[in-house]
Amino acid sequence: MHLHTVGLVLTLSFGLLTGCSRPPDLVGIDNPETPAETVEGVSRHRLFIITTREASEVVGAFFSGERAPELGLASVDVTVPPNHVVGQLERPQRLPPDPRTEFAVVDPVVYRADATFVAEINRELDKRPPSERKILLFVHGYNNTTSDAILRLTQFVEDSGYKGVPVLFTWASAASAPRYVYDLNSALVARGKLDDMANLLTRSNAVDVDIFAHSMGSFLTMEGLVDAQQEGRLGKRGNIKSIMLASPDIDIDLFRTQLAQLPRSIVERIYLLVSADDAALRFSRRIAGGVPRVGAADTDELEGLGVTVIDLSQVEDSSSGSHSKFAGSPEVVQLIGRGLNSAGRFHQTETPALGKLLNNLPITILGP
Repeated sequence: MHLHTVGLVLTLSFGLLTGCSRPPDLVGIDNPETPAETVEGVSRHRLFIITTREASEVVGAFFSGERAPELGLASVDVTVPPNHVVGQLERPQRLPPDPRTEFAVVDPVVYRADATFVAEINRELDKRPPSERKILLFVHGYNNTTSDAILRLTQFVEDSGYKGVPVLFTWASAASAPRYVYDLNSALVARGKLDDMANLLTRSNAVDVDIFAHSMGSFLTMEGLVDAQQEGRLGKRGNIKSIMLASPDIDIDLFRTQLAQLPRSIVERIYLLVSADDAALRFSRRIAGGVPRVGAADTDELEGLGVTVIDLSQVEDSSSGSHSKFAGSPEVVQLIGRGLNSAGRFHQTETPALGKLLNNLPITILGP
């Protein structure tokens, strides 16, 4: 088969997975007739943003798919409509958004100084009781705009009930289905900035950091952990409570090699959310020459690597498809929230509410 034909097949295949057109970007676009701040019953979340994207002049985009030489720092407020349904993302299909029925992203702020950025994170942390002064670091996956990542993180925080401060690390995804290789290389470019990001977060007053990565973001996260370990930095600058990798788009052989370079204390904090029916990872495996991706690999093999495996294969109620069950399934997103907000681990019996929830779900947790 000619390369042109292969490219055409992949383009059509990804088109089937991602839909015909992408919803509009909406960062900083308020509704002049019904401003978000005037709507009663909305939930409001402040998200902090660390990015390797170039700033964008396009209205609503905020940051583009181009790679920036230095980290960008920002924050936004996101409102969740009063009619929000757990597991759903009520995203506007046209602008301006209607905050009564749709998510809205308002009040974008760009920080020119690291100290100001850290001070604002601390301001949000101080609003919480000491036990909840933690950070959720979210690393998005392939084919995401800045708006995509902001909205998904907000919906996850809202539905999971996460108590800490959400921070989005958004790398320069092209947000174009056929540009898989560009995204992969952008993730590798971003890897060089993870140390700078870690320095920022450890300057905050957070007592814990939970890392949550999706799809190709899991690849970036694992590479960053390995780099930190090789340079003697891992675990010395802060308390990583958990590392959750949802639908990880990582070559299974590479993952095995990555784990071998990490200390046991870190490996034991890794949770894999996997699903044998993950359609996106089937295409990723095809691009990779048939090598299985971790997010759709054999669960017994994964458990043997010393990580905790949360098998979502039998979950069928995800509004966001098989590749994003972590947010699209009401039961799954609430399960993750209970795990992240608990003092123990997912498979420990000291969290009775979590155990009760598991008894009613088609989910299997396998752990060391």
